[in-house]
Amino acid sequence: MSAEPAPPLIDPQLRRIDTLRVSVTDRCNYRCTYCMPAGGVPHGARAESLTFEETAALVGLFVRLGIRRVRLTGGEPTVRRDLTGLVRRLRAIGGLEEIALSTNGHLLSELAVPLREAGLDRLNVSLDSLRPEAFARITGGGDLARVLDGLEAAARAGFSAIKVNAVAIEGFNDVELVDLCRFAWSRGWIPRFIEEMPMAGGQTYLPGRCLPAATIRALIAGSEPGGRVIADDGGTDRGAGPARYFRLVRPDDDGAVRRFGIISPMTEHFCDSCNRLRLSTVGALHACLGHDDAVDLRAPLRAGDLAAVERAVRAGVSAKRPGHTFQLVGLGGPRKAMVQIGG
Repeated sequence: MSAEPAPPLIDPQLRRIDTLRVSVTDRCNYRCTYCMPAGGVPHGARAESLTFEETAALVGLFVRLGIRRVRLTGGEPTVRRDLTGLVRRLRAIGGLEEIALSTNGHLLSELAVPLREAGLDRLNVSLDSLRPEAFARITGGGDLARVLDGLEAAARAGFSAIKVNAVAIEGFNDVELVDLCRFAWSRGWIPRFIEEMPMAGGQTYLPGRCLPAATIRALIAGSEPGGRVIADDGGTDRGAGPARYFRLVRPDDDGAVRRFGIISPMTEHFCDSCNRLRLSTVGALHACLGHDDAVDLRAPLRAGDLAAVERAVRAGVSAKRPGHTFQLVGLGGPRKAMVQIGG
């Protein structure tokens, strides 16, 4: 197959696709309540998972088709052996502008330096609470101290665009949103808040507990006398994801940039600007997080037919829907769990 640039990936809604999320494992060392159903999820045989050589080959093909940014996800990507080796493989692909990682941070204190040296550009770290007991409860036994150590290790390793992500849940961490902001701002990081989604057929969703984007903004604005929240472009740390960015402005402006992001799939949809595809650990291409339909790339790849892989990719993009069908009552989501495809 020719190495010449191919026509870019443009879906039926004329959205240009330039970002690929790659799940490297469906396993995780945490059991976050909004991510993994209480009964767990079935895991495929390891032989069904793409090797890192296969993953890099697919990413190389996607780059030829116009993908410029890759985000590594899971499950928890750091539990996959030799993740740094995959980052090095991807870094060697000409035309790939950015490699990012989403992680729960549990293993980050050991991996931050090797990942940075391998060529990783950006980090998103889940941090749903600053209270150890609450953190352990929502993560199914997660260790807050380890995650905080991992964040500090990442900062020392030279990661500058660190984002700390919290799924915002009424009655759980709504009282902490301001504390999470101040924690991140004091370290030069960017706090981001995510509306809970009805994944896994609604099994992980708590109706009535999704904290809407407008409420998040109001809570943060109300943290300062006379405070206002205004729209922000996200600056150089914006990245390519779906977050919309804002700033908290005080009447006695001291020049500090109190920036935060909100990912609002439930109340302020961003489907019209979606620029993403998702590749599962078994080589299934998902055009949308909110739907279960997928295209198999593993079979043609293992058959050595890269032309067939490209046809499959284009078929998947041509079937990309205008948007998801999430409903606040917990209906309209896919059967797949977040742990199986990456947040």
